[in-house]
Amino acid sequence: MKLIYATTNISKIEYMRKMLDGLGIDILAPDRHIALPGIPEEGDTPAENAYIKARAYYEVIGKPLFSCDSGLYIQGLDDNRQPGSRVRRVNDRELSDEEMIEYYSKLVKELGGIARASYRNAICLIIDRERVVTYDGEDLAESFLLVDKPHAIRKPGFPLDSLSVEISSGEYFVELYEKGKINSDGCDTGFRKFFTSLRLNLR
Repeated sequence: MKLIYATTNISKIEYMRKMLDGLGIDILAPDRHIALPGIPEEGDTPAENAYIKARAYYEVIGKPLFSCDSGLYIQGLDDNRQPGSRVRRVNDRELSDEEMIEYYSKLVKELGGIARASYRNAICLIIDRERVVTYDGEDLAESFLLVDKPHAIRKPGFPLDSLSVEISSGEYFVELYEKGKINSDGCDTGFRKFFTSLRLNLR
């Protein structure tokens, strides 16, 4: 099965390929010669943003594809300061990778230098105009620790991996990636279950 991942973030595409390895699903990047739309992610939840992105890409590409979105939630942070689905947008401005590392490092420092956090993920799959599936179950959630001291390694497109630490091992996400591993406290099981079910239902 071939599916287009509706993103221009190569790191995300590589990560999804690694996460779904062995399922018989060929994750493709959008054709770089196609003019893709600018997409305002104005949804209040990851599920809404995943749908917005998937629909916008489908209108241009017209082939089976999916989009993912995440919301970041940090324990100990006031509700009105939670990043939620606007992880990269702060004070109405889109942050660069390095700006994100700096901003969240300072934020966690306010909380004592370490804070438990979670990504609540969502996926929207569009096979055709009639078959659209959006899912944001608990098995797509990912728990980890945010720290105020960034790792020296940078992973383009995943800036917070330089501040994120696996709970079970104490290793930074960027260290895990360098070793070819996936966060064992993560959401790979949920994503694999979703796509396995999809593949069976489309036979």
